[in-house]
Amino acid sequence: MDATRDMHGVQPALAELIALRARVLAWPPPQRSHGSQAGPSNSPMRGRGMDYAESRPYAQGDDARHIDWRVTARTGRAHTKIFHAERDLVTLLVADTAPTLYFGTRVCFMSVQAARVGALAAWAAQRAGDRIAALRGSSLEAPLPPAGGSRGALRVLGALARWYLEPPADDEGLDRALQSAMRVTKPGSRIVAMIDPRSVDQVDDARFAALSAHHDAIAVLLVDPLELLPPQARLGFASERERVDLDLTDATTRKGWDRAFSERFALARERLQRLGWRAIVLRTDEPPDIVLSALLPHRREAA
Repeated sequence: MDATRDMHGVQPALAELIALRARVLAWPPPQRSHGSQAGPSNSPMRGRGMDYAESRPYAQGDDARHIDWRVTARTGRAHTKIFHAERDLVTLLVADTAPTLYFGTRVCFMSVQAARVGALAAWAAQRAGDRIAALRGSSLEAPLPPAGGSRGALRVLGALARWYLEPPADDEGLDRALQSAMRVTKPGSRIVAMIDPRSVDQVDDARFAALSAHHDAIAVLLVDPLELLPPQARLGFASERERVDLDLTDATTRKGWDRAFSERFALARERLQRLGWRAIVLRTDEPPDIVLSALLPHRREAA
């Protein structure tokens, strides 16, 4: 484990979240659309929109490349083509702040990994020209409204560092966060949710399906390696109230562990995918920039 992770494995550091911008800038540029091979995300259509809207009489200062020669020939007067205005795209980060995320046995806490994923998503959105918003499951703290550029990304990073410092006392769960997401997003937005797989059980199929029907919905499921592959040994777990000892060399105990963690997490991922989400399982001992393969290449530039 390197020194940076030694310092920031338990609580996210704002400086580290800012430094993750370099990984986004170093990623291969977004691919252009190639018909059926294009990813499922909506095309940003940056700059002048590419969809023809109408033609109007040419005015001094109009781009001569956009002259509508057919209308000009028919009317005898120069006309120029007008295109739809650029689309205002938003990337919304949904932060699950369930208490179970503030735990980890390898490299970092799941909460720290969630903050890193959110930071990468914010910088990817800033690179794509999106405005960036963020929220969590709380009725006491309002969502961060969309804002563009580096300033918008930095504001979101500050919120992530604060939210994942320790479990918020006013956390109301993932379902509350997704309710808020439905209220504040417009169709065509991108939603990136950092989720504890256990939180998926709180949410009805209808809510997940409604969000994926109108948005590019990505769920990053945060897990600890111990949950997926425990050692064949005796493990002791202690809280303020009690201590539990598990003998994972026992086949029955180990099967129960698998049902509680590995099988449950696999079902959560399959459920999200069935409901139209792109679901990624990310362990705490994996580099968080794995998620960039879902965030950047699927963004298509206008040809």
